[in-house]
Amino acid sequence: MALEDMRHPIESGCPDGFQYMHPAMRKNFGQWKYHEHPRPGVLLHVAESGDEIWTVKAGTQRILDLFSLRKLTEIGDKYGEGYVRFTIRSNIEYLLADKSKVEPLIKALEDAGFVVGGTGNSVAMISHTQGWLHCDIPASDASGVVKALMDELIDDFKNCNMPNRVHIATSCCQINCGGQADLAINIQHTKPPKIAHDLVGNICERPTVVARCPVAAIRPAVVDGKPSLEVDEKKCICCGACFPPCPPMQINQPEHSKMAIWVGGNHSNARSKPTFQRLVASGIPNNPPRWPEVATVVKKILNAYKEGARDWERMNDWIERIGWPRFFEVTGLPFTKYHIDNWRGSRDSLNASTHIRF
Repeated sequence: MALEDMRHPIESGCPDGFQYMHPAMRKNFGQWKYHEHPRPGVLLHVAESGDEIWTVKAGTQRILDLFSLRKLTEIGDKYGEGYVRFTIRSNIEYLLADKSKVEPLIKALEDAGFVVGGTGNSVAMISHTQGWLHCDIPASDASGVVKALMDELIDDFKNCNMPNRVHIATSCCQINCGGQADLAINIQHTKPPKIAHDLVGNICERPTVVARCPVAAIRPAVVDGKPSLEVDEKKCICCGACFPPCPPMQINQPEHSKMAIWVGGNHSNARSKPTFQRLVASGIPNNPPRWPEVATVVKKILNAYKEGARDWERMNDWIERIGWPRFFEVTGLPFTKYHIDNWRGSRDSLNASTHIRF
């Protein structure tokens, strides 16, 4: 597509991606013949015309400071060909048509402290939410958890030594961000909100807060002659949905907001149907700045998966094959009553898998 033929920008939607593509990608759009994986962090795509495009992937800290961003772009201009893109997991990818520039680019990135990897059957860079820096409701810092974990898992990012690709995600609250992943680290509130009754009437729209609760555990109340709210603790599921519209309903508690680990989430249907992730560890201390207890559990699960899974088995396929009792046995994690999914509400109308059906 010629530059002058590009559509004009519109007020909504994504910008035209062709203007940012490497010329070799624009020329061969939709005409790629095959691709190869020469080494961790490097991909080669070959077009029907014989043109090649090399992709070099490097991990970043996601929340980029100006110095790091300038350094990455300077490396791209000097050792690459000036074309980059960021992935959904905040990796930077350099696009080159000249094979001779690949090794100098990798060396420049590693000399600057960036890690090349994250392709093939490796542990991909962890996707995470905003954390304390940007979000107003976190009970933990997802970006801090990511930093601590990737320090522990950096060899698995740089090398392709897993049975298949491993996606990890983190979330610092229970209701907004987060996502499906082979392994997810999420916050887990264990106590109902603690209400500052003298502030509710001045800050919160009480009908909005009542409507926000997914289990109807909140109702209006009058406390010390002032309009407020009350929580039915027998109904409350400690999700934290009431906190965003009403900050006086404080759900974040250093002692009672714990970390939980879920496994087996998978969006794809390449070898088996998509699956929801399941809880396997709960009540883990929310212990910044290194979260050592979280790292210990994550490494137990990944080591068991690495040793026991067959080639090309994703984590959900491995668990499906060996069964949940065996999973808890090989990982050494305790099985408790809280792992039993015995909720059957809306069974007639709720999909039991991520397949859409009518």
